[in-house]
Amino acid sequence: MATKLKALADPVRLQLFSAVASHAGGEACVCDISAGVEVSQPTISHHLRVLRDAGLLTSQRRASWVYYAVVPDALASLAVLLGATSAQMSA
Repeated sequence: MATKLKALADPVRLQLFSAVASHAGGEACVCDISAGVEVSQPTISHHLRVLRDAGLLTSQRRASWVYYAVVPDALASLAVLLGATSAQMSA
């Protein structure tokens, strides 16, 4: 879990993760999510790789594009962790 949280601690990665998670169809390529991100395309690809290596995203190559999707179990485990933390803080 620490690896996932560390990957999401970077503001650019959190922005990219959110963009993929909220993209129509549940998946997105770099061309879909790069608008509004203040870093170069190679840097975006690097951040997406870090998220993939942390187990937060999956990737699938289609022709010259790589499409990313959120790993459902990763999102669920983050929700449980954050929900538990929130409940502990309010107790």
